[in-house]
Amino acid sequence: MRKLSRQEWIAGSFDALCDGGIDALRVEPLAKRLGVTKGSFYHHFENRRALHLAMLAEWERLGTLAIIDQVAGAEVGAEKRLRALAQRTMEIDPISDAIENSIRAWAATDEVVAEAALRVDDQRIAYVVGLLREIGLSPALAKRRARLLYRVLIGEFMWRNAGGPATTAKEIDEVVDLLLKPA
Repeated sequence: MRKLSRQEWIAGSFDALCDGGIDALRVEPLAKRLGVTKGSFYHHFENRRALHLAMLAEWERLGTLAIIDQVAGAEVGAEKRLRALAQRTMEIDPISDAIENSIRAWAATDEVVAEAALRVDDQRIAYVVGLLREIGLSPALAKRRARLLYRVLIGEFMWRNAGGPATTAKEIDEVVDLLLKPA
């Protein structure tokens, strides 16, 4: 049998989570699904919780930190970065959407996952607050509007997951326009 890398285990575990929820992350069925032995799992992870923590770290890295780094690295003003962030985070990405929805469902039943989701939420909102502050909004208004944008984003994931149409680029720009209006 072939060996999987730690990263392949994490990627395969995300696929399993999206297909079957948290119950699909039991070691034996997961190893079978991935075509390897349980020994391969234990080569990379001490136990299931270690896998869970690695998955959450990867979700945070790819779904938050990498996106913030990408947007922050653009040498444009805060308004353009905010628009780019809104477009980037609300674009259709079936894999990211499925992972986001699966982790949020998992968070409803696992305190550690719920804490990780809250940490990610706080990071995402804080970044938007910083952009809005840079644009000139007061701290309180920037926080309220960043939270509103985040709620739109979460709603977008849920809406699309339920078969609804994706928000258009024009609609996303209109949302950002509303965020930038003076109080």
